[in-house]
Amino acid sequence: MPAHKISHPLFARFYARVSPAMDAGGMAARRQQLLAGLTGTVIEVGAGNGLNFAHYPAGVTRVLAVEPDPFLRRIGLHSAASAPVPVEVTDGIAEELPAGDGTFDAAVATFVLCSVASQRTVLREIHRVLGPDGQLRLLEHVRAGSPGWRRVQQLLDATIWPAVCGGDHTGRDTVAEVRSAGFTIEHLDRFRFPDMRLTLPTSPHLIAVASRTT
Repeated sequence: MPAHKISHPLFARFYARVSPAMDAGGMAARRQQLLAGLTGTVIEVGAGNGLNFAHYPAGVTRVLAVEPDPFLRRIGLHSAASAPVPVEVTDGIAEELPAGDGTFDAAVATFVLCSVASQRTVLREIHRVLGPDGQLRLLEHVRAGSPGWRRVQQLLDATIWPAVCGGDHTGRDTVAEVRSAGFTIEHLDRFRFPDMRLTLPTSPHLIAVASRTT
């Protein structure tokens, strides 16, 4: 498979350093929550350095982990070697997943939809590779609930934030895009991370479980 160009290699290295600390601060428990109860075949979109791999339950028979960044993918390969379920790490981009129509029982995306160029394009591609009863599991930081913080997020997203943070956007309405792409939200858990008194532009998070509709 041909390599895919990555525009933010410095941010990939930054993420590889900070994400284990995030997990130690409570994100690992959220990953466990995200993946609980999954069965069958799974495609993980933007698998990064593979921090989800250790949390896949025994009912999962295969994970195809798609990651375009070569630095993160190398780390992900090491994480896959000790995963409790079979994990294949491969090159690929979220907009053109290396899978046929309807080939997976579930899809997982963790901190991916905040940074892709078009959420709608990626979600429709995920919809394509899922079977008729396929399920989408999301762990993302999202748009704030208060108008004041939404304005802050909009300002950051229109100026420096995406350039500094690897294309990341703080204020995307991910739930609306998921529904627009042909999914039905079955479960939604909103939370703050990190859970501290100081609010950050990226504090609002969610875990969502959605089913594929025709």
